Amino acid sequence: MFIDKTKIYVKAGDGGNGSSSFRKEKYVPTGGPDGGDGGNGGDIILKTDTGMNNLIAYKHQKHFRAENGGKGLKKNCHGKSADDLIIKVPVGTVVKEAESGQVIIDMNKENQEFVLLKGGKGGLGNQHFATSRQQAPRYAENGKEGKELLVIFELKTIADVGLVGFPNAGKSTLLSAVTNANPKIGSYQFTTLSPNMGVVKIKSGKTFLMADIPGLIEDAHKGAGLGFEFLRHIERTKVLIHVVDAAGTEGRNPLVDIEKINNELHSYSEKLAKKPQVIAANKIDVLPEGDDIIEKIKSEFEPNVRVFPISGFAHKGLDELFNYVATMLDNNEFENVEFKQEYFISENTDEKYNEFTVTKYSDDYYVVEGRGVEKMIGYTNIETEKGLDFVQKFMKEHKIIDELKRKGLKEGDTVRIYDIEFEYME
Repeated sequence: MFIDKTKIYVKAGDGGNGSSSFRKEKYVPTGGPDGGDGGNGGDIILKTDTGMNNLIAYKHQKHFRAENGGKGLKKNCHGKSADDLIIKVPVGTVVKEAESGQVIIDMNKENQEFVLLKGGKGGLGNQHFATSRQQAPRYAENGKEGKELLVIFELKTIADVGLVGFPNAGKSTLLSAVTNANPKIGSYQFTTLSPNMGVVKIKSGKTFLMADIPGLIEDAHKGAGLGFEFLRHIERTKVLIHVVDAAGTEGRNPLVDIEKINNELHSYSEKLAKKPQVIAANKIDVLPEGDDIIEKIKSEFEPNVRVFPISGFAHKGLDELFNYVATMLDNNEFENVEFKQEYFISENTDEKYNEFTVTKYSDDYYVVEGRGVEKMIGYTNIETEKGLDFVQKFMKEHKIIDELKRKGLKEGDTVRIYDIEFEYME
C-alpha cells in the first residue's frame, strides 16, 4: 500500500516541576533551600530517511508524545531532561499545520532535521527564590507544558522528469523499458495508484531520475479520481514527458487526450502548465498502416513542443526521446522547487495563548477563560505572595483587568480563572 498523505498529532514533553526542599544538617534544624530544577521535556524532531518512500508507517500510529522531564530533587539535584522524539519521514515530505494548511517545513534534503516542537522548560527549584527578605521560600516553579500541534504530512515526489498522461497510455511500460523500476503493467480499470521511480541512463552515460505519475482523468484538479493525490507529485519535476496513446487503443482521440491533460495541469497550477514538456506519441507498433495521427499531433504542437513517436513495448524511438530530454535538463536553468515556510509555530501558538474571554455571571462574579491564562495558573503557585503578585502582573499586562473593569468589575467582586477564585482588590 502506498500512502502519500496523513494527519498526525504531536506533543512535546512537559518540563518537570522544580523541587521545594531544605537542607537537613546535623545541628542545623532549618537549613537553606536546596530544591533542584526540573528537567526539560523532550523535543519533537523530524528527520528525513532515504529508506522510506511513502508514509505507510503512519497509517495506524497517529499520536506522538515526547517524554516529560523529571522532577527536581533535593540537594540541588536537577531532574532528568527527557530524550527527544524523532519522527522519520521520506525525502520530499511537506509538513503543514492541519487547520490552516500552511507550510511549516519542506523536508526535501537527505539527513535533514527540523525541531518541530520544543519541549517544555523545567521549573526552577525553591533555591532560586531565596532573597534577603525571604530566606526560606516554600514554593517552586512548575515545569512549562510542551507545545502540541496537529500536522499534515504530504509527500511530493522528487524526480527530474515526470511521466503524465491518461490511464493506460503506456507510462508504466515506458518506465520499465528504460529504468530499473518494476511497475505493474497491464490494462487496469483503476490504473497505477502510486508513483513509481527509476533511474534513466542514456548511452552518453548521463543519468536522471524519472517518475511514472499515476494516470490523470478529466477534472482531476477538482479532486476527481484522486486528482489532488496524483497532481502533487508533479510539482517538483523539471520536465514533463506527456505520454499519449497515439493508436487510440482505448477508443479515445489522442489530440483530445493531450488537450485534456494540459487543461488539468493548467487548472491545478500555472507553474505546472509552464513546465517544459515533450510529447511521447506511444504505441506506434500497433498503429494501422497509413494512419496519419503522428503528423496531426506534430502539426498541432510543434515547434513549441517536440513530438516523438515511440513504442515503449517494442523499444522504438526511445533513444531519440531520452537524449532530447537529457539535453533539456542540461541546457535549462530550473528553479529548485521548495515550499517556503508560511506557518511559524511560536508566533501562532503565542497568539492563541494571548486570547481570552471575560463573562459576567452576576453583579459581583466574573469568569476569565482562555488557554494562556489557564496555563499561567497551571505553573504558578498562587498560595504565596509572590505567586499572587505574578498573577496580578500577568492580568494587567494582558489587558485582562481592563476588560474586567469594562464589564463592571469593582473592588470586592469575585474573579474566577480555571478553578481558582480571587477577591479583587484595588
